Amino acid sequence: MSCFKAISLLVSMLALSITCFAAGGGEIVKADPDKHFDPKGKLPSEFTVEFQNGQRKSLPFEDKRDFDEAKQGFIAAPEYKQIMAEAGHVAWDMGSYEFLLTDKEYDTIHPSLQRQAVLNMAYGLYEVLPEKIYQVRGYDLANITFVKGETGWIIFDPLTAKETAAAALKFINEKLGERPVVAVVYSHSHADHFGGVRGVADQADVMSGKVKIIAPVGFMDHAVAENVYAGNAMTRRLFYQYGVLLPRSPFGHVDQSIGKNTAAGNLGLIPPTVIVEDDFEEMTVDGVKMVFQNTPGTEAPAEMNTYFPEWKAFWAAENITGTVHNIYTLRGALVRDALAWSKGINAALYHFGKDAEVMFASHSWPRWGNDRIQEVMRSQRDIYANLNNEVLHLANSGVTVNEIHNVYKPPKSLQNQWSAHSYHGSEEHNSRAVVNRYLGYWDANPATLIPLSPRDSAPLYVEMMGGAEPIIKKGQELYNEGKYRHAMEILNKLVFAEPENQVAKDLLADVYEQIGYQKESPSVRNSFLAGAYELRNGIPSGASPKTSGPDMISAMSTELWLDFLAIRLDSKKADGTEFVINLVTPDNGEKFVVELSNATLTNIVGFQAEDADLTVTIDRADLEKTMMGVVSMDEQIKSGKAKLVGDPKPIDQLKSMLVQFDIGFEILPGTGAKDLTPEKGAFAHEPPAIDALTD
Repeated sequence: MSCFKAISLLVSMLALSITCFAAGGGEIVKADPDKHFDPKGKLPSEFTVEFQNGQRKSLPFEDKRDFDEAKQGFIAAPEYKQIMAEAGHVAWDMGSYEFLLTDKEYDTIHPSLQRQAVLNMAYGLYEVLPEKIYQVRGYDLANITFVKGETGWIIFDPLTAKETAAAALKFINEKLGERPVVAVVYSHSHADHFGGVRGVADQADVMSGKVKIIAPVGFMDHAVAENVYAGNAMTRRLFYQYGVLLPRSPFGHVDQSIGKNTAAGNLGLIPPTVIVEDDFEEMTVDGVKMVFQNTPGTEAPAEMNTYFPEWKAFWAAENITGTVHNIYTLRGALVRDALAWSKGINAALYHFGKDAEVMFASHSWPRWGNDRIQEVMRSQRDIYANLNNEVLHLANSGVTVNEIHNVYKPPKSLQNQWSAHSYHGSEEHNSRAVVNRYLGYWDANPATLIPLSPRDSAPLYVEMMGGAEPIIKKGQELYNEGKYRHAMEILNKLVFAEPENQVAKDLLADVYEQIGYQKESPSVRNSFLAGAYELRNGIPSGASPKTSGPDMISAMSTELWLDFLAIRLDSKKADGTEFVINLVTPDNGEKFVVELSNATLTNIVGFQAEDADLTVTIDRADLEKTMMGVVSMDEQIKSGKAKLVGDPKPIDQLKSMLVQFDIGFEILPGTGAKDLTPEKGAFAHEPPAIDALTD
């Protein structure tokens, strides 16, 4: 296998980091809601039941405005609950969550999360503003919005998958009359907001100018690059945050807070033709006047709100969704700026919120009436500001990154507002993120600066505690007392010290499960339930559909591709080897120097080395085919598409040094690392692209 064919393996890894993972994958598992799906699974303990009952009494359930707003404007729901992918698997299955549509209170679900999960069951076509703005909800993690222009539809955020976006367009045309698509707006750079574009727009129409694609400045860079470098690790962690492959059940996956889940179809990307660059920019599209507000560095690195001044309608993108989002997304990503997020909302409040009569977004449901809109905008503004300010207040008072999650609580006034609840994020991990953003991961205790690895420290603890037997005995006592985090502390040490001790792993799984049942944030719930599953059964198997494709690879810059290639280099194998390669792609005028020295691969754009060992000349269009794994570099050379000048030896050297990352690496000890490469295992199809996540 040539080094450039090996690079196609990178693409499989890269794709995992670009859009939201299709939780449940191609084999969506629905379980009996009255029976645990795992033979080792436990019912909620008396302490969990007591906790849930306490939440039911203390939370503001008397405020039912969200339910009224979620139903308002309903026009019709389709007869189908499933949408099939072109590849033949199920791309979307709203019916898999119907166990939520009863009056039963599940003690395995935090009451606030169950409330949110029910609200996210909205499914079908809704009118936001009469004769002007419509949404199709419940077809994906996000909403797809249709704005009625003079001649056709202006679509905001065409979902994750081609199939679900196409189904939504077909459904609204059936109900309201056929209209062409004249423009598509990408509100931000996460793939659940652009991945379905090919289901609503044809590239030829975009190229001809018949359809405009509008996006915020920086969109293309961030749509592809935000999570590439650690993409393999992020993908493995997705099973935890998003609960991928957990059955849809009161004992498993119930919701993703900003929507049910992510569609598992074909992800695409048509590059924007209109870029919004100014902080505030006015534009008229198909007779509809819009004011765009760029909000970089908030929920996404490139994001924008939109105001319709003639209609007094405000589109809040994913900046205001009625939940506290992730400042730190658990699958992994750069820590976001809670203060900048709050300031972005504040700017929207003072520019548009004073006049708006309807506020709608790419997730959740609209809010109507100026008083209600300002209430939600202020609660969202204030919770992000409070998270930033109060955490830093505590940090400046001596509370460390390892204590803050046990100390920080929002003020009671915000706790009593549903729109300030931490569904997608959590107070615990977001508060730690704020400290980490400003002060880093160290708590200033020298003992924690260069700690032993858990597998090295755990045996010491176990030995000092007298071995496995007293730890299991004490862990069981703590479990029986409902002291789950205390039990977790000691059992985790034992599991790391004795990875094959299944009794310890099963008890720790029981602990994780009860903690998961009690969590309001599905990201935290899923993480504990997924950990419990792996401790009991090992890493799960099941198919995930193919959602990566040529659009994302075509959009990936050559520099980004070379950067990731450098990450895949095994420095131990590379030590002592040096070479310089010139890479030239004539069709786009790019030139690179790729240099291996000091066991490190670097590249620089715009230069050529006079003393290069090898020069590779290949059109970028042809290189993309090799990146996709369609045509090997050997075949490119034989066909004359790739021309080599100099010593070809560096190609073989680089080939021998590249590592193919395994998605199935072990997170918890003794869970059985698997080869989950695209051809086998849990990710049986080519891995899907994600976002965060949405995160």
